[in-house]
Amino acid sequence: MNQYSHYPITTSSKDFWHGNLHLVYAYRQNQTQLIFNQNQAPLKVQRPFYPEGQEVCHSVILHTAGGVVGGDRLSYNFHLQPHAQALITTATAGKIYRSHGRIAKQTIEIKVDEHACLEWLPQETIVFDGALYRQDIIVKLATNSHYLGWEITRFGRSARGEKFLQGEWRSHTEIWQQGKPLWIDRQWLPGSEEVFHSSHGLAGQPIVGSLVYIGREISPEIVEKARNLWQLPITHPQIGVTRLEHGLLCRYRGSSTAEVRNWFIGVWQLLRMSFLSRGSCVPRVWQI
Repeated sequence: MNQYSHYPITTSSKDFWHGNLHLVYAYRQNQTQLIFNQNQAPLKVQRPFYPEGQEVCHSVILHTAGGVVGGDRLSYNFHLQPHAQALITTATAGKIYRSHGRIAKQTIEIKVDEHACLEWLPQETIVFDGALYRQDIIVKLATNSHYLGWEITRFGRSARGEKFLQGEWRSHTEIWQQGKPLWIDRQWLPGSEEVFHSSHGLAGQPIVGSLVYIGREISPEIVEKARNLWQLPITHPQIGVTRLEHGLLCRYRGSSTAEVRNWFIGVWQLLRMSFLSRGSCVPRVWQI
């Protein structure tokens, strides 16, 4: 029996999905290999890609249902064994549909072993007006491991003039290393006209983003370079760059997905070069 075969498989019901995806990566014979892949609809992963050599495995996750509805329960589990290196992204933007009273929940559990590195870079999530959604991310790092992840969220289908005026969004992220909390981030946004326009809420901007890196101590020079990668656009968003213990945090609040994504990609490439000895390798699914 496979050592991971105990991982629970859930089932879908008539009204909503209970799906999971469990991926395990190992470094063997100078290659990072996806050695375990267990999934339950609507989640699945494409075959591995190696656009930058055998050491870094690129994986693309598919959500075959097309979007998340109230009552859905989605669970992801990523485990990188020692020295494994993986970049995981999603095939398309995520969609959280308007709810009729049920909360949709997504849980992501990540374990990164010694000298391993995970880049978790999902595409944008669009939260429809009236959605009820909660996401929990728990990252457990070993000594000398690296984690870089981002989250880009659009509130309301702003291209249609829709604002997030009803519903609720919660995002809770925890990053631990050897039992010590390195970054705990709890975000809550209730849908309302007041919160949408409040300076303590969205300040009239539909998009927020967070990028976090944990792995090495960040110098003031790297912080300054990350800030300088930002080029002031017409939309005048708000950004911030902060040093963390053994890491870096970038925040964005604005109105353009392309804007925040381009900045995050620039910071990601800076961190890759500075700490991972890797060049730029943008996943091809982002270019479609």
